Amino acid sequence: MKTSVVLAVSIVLVSIFFCHMVMAVPTLPADLQIVQPDPSLPKELSAFFGKWEWISDPAEFLIIVEKIDAEKASLYVWRSGSWPQGTPMGWERIEAKVIKNRGKYKLSYLAPYGNAEYTLMGEDLIGYSGSDGWQLRKVP
Repeated sequence: MKTSVVLAVSIVLVSIFFCHMVMAVPTLPADLQIVQPDPSLPKELSAFFGKWEWISDPAEFLIIVEKIDAEKASLYVWRSGSWPQGTPMGWERIEAKVIKNRGKYKLSYLAPYGNAEYTLMGEDLIGYSGSDGWQLRKVP
């Protein structure tokens, strides 16, 4: 009896402390159009393709790079939680420019809070805007 009470209390405590770390997956947009990168695209650029997430209490952020070529990338961005005033919550479609600087590719677009840029570092997508930065992980 004592063991089951301890186990039940432990499960509740784990849920309280760690549930916020699990992102509530939003419903994908109905008009999402995933287009595989052209095989002739450099692998350093096609690596941007896919779904990326960042979770940092109290904000959550998801980027889907649905299409990418040598000049631009079509993104779907989802935000929830606490963001600067004027930042739209939910899904937003964005067209980013592809920039090659010093041999490294980056995606860049104007966000409500300033210019946002993303580069790849290993298997992570590193985003920054002004003095703020965030690290996104690729998800299936």
